[in-house]
Amino acid sequence: MARHEWTSGAWRWRLGALLGVGVAVLALIVTVIRTLPDDDADTAGTSRNGDRVHGTPRTPPGTEGPEVGWGFTHTQYSADEGDGTATARADRLVRGAVGMPQVQALMGWGADNPEPVKGRYDFAAMDRRIDFVRATGGTPVITLCCAPDWMKGGTSGVGHTDWSQAALETAPEPAHYADFAALAATVARRYPDVRHFLVWNEFKGFWNDAKGRWDYEGYTALYNLVHKALKKVDKDIMVGGPYLAMDSLDPRSENASRSVKGSWGAMDQRVLDAFEYWNRHRAGADFVVVDGSSYTNDDELLPDEFAATEKFTAVGTWVRRQTGNLPLWWSEYYVEPADGNDERRGWSETRRVAVQAAGLIAMAEGGAGSGFYWNPQDEKGTDCPGCLWTPTYGPDGGRGLPMFGLLSRFHREFPPGTRYRKVPVAADDAPHVRVLATDRTVLVVNTLDRTISAKVDGHRFDLQAYGVTWLERKR
Repeated sequence: MARHEWTSGAWRWRLGALLGVGVAVLALIVTVIRTLPDDDADTAGTSRNGDRVHGTPRTPPGTEGPEVGWGFTHTQYSADEGDGTATARADRLVRGAVGMPQVQALMGWGADNPEPVKGRYDFAAMDRRIDFVRATGGTPVITLCCAPDWMKGGTSGVGHTDWSQAALETAPEPAHYADFAALAATVARRYPDVRHFLVWNEFKGFWNDAKGRWDYEGYTALYNLVHKALKKVDKDIMVGGPYLAMDSLDPRSENASRSVKGSWGAMDQRVLDAFEYWNRHRAGADFVVVDGSSYTNDDELLPDEFAATEKFTAVGTWVRRQTGNLPLWWSEYYVEPADGNDERRGWSETRRVAVQAAGLIAMAEGGAGSGFYWNPQDEKGTDCPGCLWTPTYGPDGGRGLPMFGLLSRFHREFPPGTRYRKVPVAADDAPHVRVLATDRTVLVVNTLDRTISAKVDGHRFDLQAYGVTWLERKR
């Protein structure tokens, strides 16, 4: 199976209809035929030794706690594959951002089906990603999503994985929650240097159509089993959830929250309900995970792209209040609305970096100590808006781009445990700049599409249109 291609092969239901003679009654008999994991399924290339330790585990210093800092998530294309010169260049780039956390999904987004047959494992692609994280000195994090087909009503066996988006994002059936938890434990034993696990991704497959809300009972049941299984492997493994997409709406919308709202819109009350249920019934959590965009579900930026980032602060404040100040992670965050093809190419890179910087500041101000940029590279081409480095599938690839410069510096200057300080900003400049400071560093962002002369922390300086600059503070 080529892991970089999504192939469709939808699961089909067999329907037989029996018509009674002389009556106007239609009786439908639906027979669901599932190929369960069995000895006849194709197991070529798999192993029974999924929990055998892979490679040489190495735990970066300073990762014993529940926060890991600011990094990125590997997706379908990343620097573990491609032209040798390009991958080596990207390797050096990431290695220079010492200890930057890197997230990899269990299945999909660059990883193959880890257990195509019950009890038979294929971790080759995951091994390669973990090897990249180790080689570059990163902090490895695994998102426990998604699930093998046989756990969700699909076909067992190598070569039978349905890589369509709908199939990939189907949740395990309740009867297989324990199987998924067992798979999570297998992964934890295979990679003992992975100390942080996220349980599932955005409640994928947990929407209840009949009730018009999230199936938070189902997700929480899965979460609790996974939490228990991981802690049984090692009590010091850190587990977090619920990885909910913190969707916001036009405040006039039917499901808009009446309490969690701002100039950026209003939270979807159904999301808040799901979060509150998980928070009340979770078996435990070492950190809390959310994701989301600064703009509303209809892609509106209220009132503009910089002010919209204030949503991250408001949501973070609300989440930490609900959880008793558990460490907060943003597993994904988006500040630029996508087009119909889910592309974000409408802004200049200067503008994009400035809004991303404002978003990072807003997350930190909301209490977050960890956040992850989604998707470091495209498959090919030289035009790669918002990428961290140029695509590695060509000899000139793997070169750092402005977003990597911002993210790596943010990671270095604001590590877990950072104590932030307030610094004076001239009254005339305050509406136009975003500022984040510590005892030694100040990050300043110009939110205007023109050069300004700003006075921050006692220093007067020119800041170009959408400029992002770092100041060293006098001690």
